[in-house]
Amino acid sequence: MTDPNSRFLENIPGAYYITNQCIDCDMCRETAPTVFRRDDNIGFSIVFHQPEIEAERLKAEEALQGCPTEAIGNNGAVG
Repeated sequence: MTDPNSRFLENIPGAYYITNQCIDCDMCRETAPTVFRRDDNIGFSIVFHQPEIEAERLKAEEALQGCPTEAIGNNGAVG
């Protein structure tokens, strides 16, 4: 289970976030490139854009479900 207390500060505020369980495997960035990107300063993926349309939300959920280390979280927040 994803621990929201271990989320990277570099994530933008909102429902989706990435935690320090990330291994920089690139799966989330390939699955939902409009939501996730690599932050070169920390060397891991972050959420740089919260999903705004259903297609983005579905891709973000797909990435969350497929993350091999369960590093992606969704706290259900809006905005």
